[in-house]
Amino acid sequence: MEVQKTIGTGRRKSSVARVFLKPGKGTITINGVESVKYFSGLKTLLHQMDVPFDVTSTQSQFDVTVNVYGGGISGQAGAIACGIARALLVVDANNRPLLKKAGLLMRDPRMKERKKYGQRGARARYQYSKR
Repeated sequence: MEVQKTIGTGRRKSSVARVFLKPGKGTITINGVESVKYFSGLKTLLHQMDVPFDVTSTQSQFDVTVNVYGGGISGQAGAIACGIARALLVVDANNRPLLKKAGLLMRDPRMKERKKYGQRGARARYQYSKR
């Protein structure tokens, strides 16, 4: 018999994370690497991924496997947290009010604005000279 896997997708900025939850001891593997090594010990990012488990009181109940791509490590951590929250929602729908109040089910749409032609950057203009 196959172990039940729950899938959740999280996005933040230009990062996309596919999160797979299965009952276990609480290990988090990101792109085949342990989470502590992947985020090179940055405690704020590691804590950000644990917030969905803290909110729902499900620490050390699930093993998490993540495929994440795009963006930087901060965006990826946010995408993983969103993906974990959505997967926990599939496991138990009663978690919805807790996760929603913590702001974990919302996608963060902020992205880099594109550079426009005739300008130096997205909003910066070339210096104007009258003569």
